[in-house]
Amino acid sequence: MGRGKIEIKRIENSTNRQVTFSKRRNGIIKKAREISILCEAQVSVVIFSSSGKMSEYCSPSTTLPKVLERYQTNSGEKLWDAKHESLSVEIERVKKENDNMQIELRHLKGEDLNSLYPKELIPIEEALQIGLTSVREKQMEIWKMHKKNEKLLEEENKQLTYMLHHQQLAMDGSVQGLELGYKDREFVAPQMTMAFRVQPIQPNLHESK
Repeated sequence: MGRGKIEIKRIENSTNRQVTFSKRRNGIIKKAREISILCEAQVSVVIFSSSGKMSEYCSPSTTLPKVLERYQTNSGEKLWDAKHESLSVEIERVKKENDNMQIELRHLKGEDLNSLYPKELIPIEEALQIGLTSVREKQMEIWKMHKKNEKLLEEENKQLTYMLHHQQLAMDGSVQGLELGYKDREFVAPQMTMAFRVQPIQPNLHESK
C-alpha cells in the first residue's frame, strides 16, 4: 500500500511539529548538497526555525554573500538599502585605513623598508625623530618629578628627626627631675627622724630637778 497524502497545514502538536521540521530540514539540506555535487551548481540554503535557530548550507565553491550578490545582480532587486550600502562603504574604508596603519607601524619598527623609495623614508625618519624627542622630554619630566619628591622626602625626614630629638630631650629632662625629687626626699627624712628622738628627753630633765 502506498503512503497517504499528508495535508499541508500547520501541525498543531508542538512535538510533532518539531520532529517534522528536523526531518524536512535535513532532507532539504541533503538535496541541496546532492545537486551541488552532481550538477556543479552553486547552492545556498538558509532555514530559520520557529524558535529563531538558523540552519544553513552553502556549496564549497562559493559563499553566502557571493550568492546574494549574484542574486541581486541577476534579479535586479536591491537586497541592501542606502543605509546598509553606506555602512558597507564605511566598513571598507575602515578596513583600508587599518591596513595602512599596520603598514606604517611595521615601517616605524624598521620592517619592510626595502620596498620603499628614499623619499618615502624621509617622513618615517621625521616621525621617529619626533617620537624620540617626545620620549626624552617625558623622561626628563619624570626625572624632575622624582628629584622633587626626593627633596620633599628629605625635608620631611629632617623635620621628623628634629621633632624626635626635642621629644627625647624633654623626656630626659623629666627623668632627671624625677631623680632629683627622690634625692631631696631621702635628704630630708633623717632630719625629721632626729627631731622626733630629741622630744621625749626634755620631761626627764624636769624630773631630775
